[in-house]
Amino acid sequence: MKARMSLFIPCILICAAYAAANEWQQADSHQHTQEVQRRGDQAMGFDHARTTHHFLLSSSGGAIQVTANDPKDQESRDQIRMHLTHIAKMFSEGDFEIPMLVHAQTPPGIVVMKELKGDVSYKYVEIVDGGKVVISSDNPAAINAIHEFLRFQIKDHQTGDSLEVVR
Repeated sequence: MKARMSLFIPCILICAAYAAANEWQQADSHQHTQEVQRRGDQAMGFDHARTTHHFLLSSSGGAIQVTANDPKDQESRDQIRMHLTHIAKMFSEGDFEIPMLVHAQTPPGIVVMKELKGDVSYKYVEIVDGGKVVISSDNPAAINAIHEFLRFQIKDHQTGDSLEVVR
């Protein structure tokens, strides 16, 4: 009985430590998400709570898409369109300051996207209730960098978008 008890107590302690670490990690993750959204609201000029982000991967690159949640919310729609027009211009010039500010780090893919900026196209497209920036290239290294960048966005913004390339 003593042998079993001497194994039982360490198991309980390990489980308790694991549960506490997991709870701390979830709290830290929640705080990180809130900070990304707060910085994003400031940098983008619209409220994350009133809009929906999508990051979509395609065989030639992908897209950043944002829409107003309420079709009657013309203010958010107009702010989204203005922001994405600005993003398409900045990114085409190799300027990724806004995502670096929003995420408080250099997102994966940016270094290569800057180096290969002449091989990457950024096209703003107006859509119902918002807009999108279509990012494309024929250069495999640039396409890989675009995918890295968009996958990071999907994870950090927790959009639930597919991490797989849509053919």
